Amino acid sequence: MNTKNKKIMIADDDPGIVDAVEMLLEFEGYAVASTLDGATTVSDMKQEKPDLLLLDIWMSGEDGRDICKKIKQDEAIKGIPVIMVSASRDIRESAMEAGADDFLAKPFEMNDLLNKIAHYIQKQDVA
Repeated sequence: MNTKNKKIMIADDDPGIVDAVEMLLEFEGYAVASTLDGATTVSDMKQEKPDLLLLDIWMSGEDGRDICKKIKQDEAIKGIPVIMVSASRDIRESAMEAGADDFLAKPFEMNDLLNKIAHYIQKQDVA
């Protein structure tokens, strides 16, 4: 799969996680945009137009599930796949109810993350 010209956006209020995931994704050939502020995630997505969003559920300022609901109700960005991540493993169901396309529990294996991203990027390429 060609990752060139594919942009992944990371919305997480933990700078350490953002930096680590950003480095991994850039190493894999993705362009990466990120935000540490849940309140600006929707507007940042409209500006950046990513191919996929990695969204932390426990964002400071705004719950990631509320952000996901806003994304899925917005005509301009609702088709962008959202993978929600959380340290709470038992929150998967509420993430999916909020409209997330997928869920990853922290800590996660980087290969699991890359495989999920590749799956949704490939689905977009086929569509």
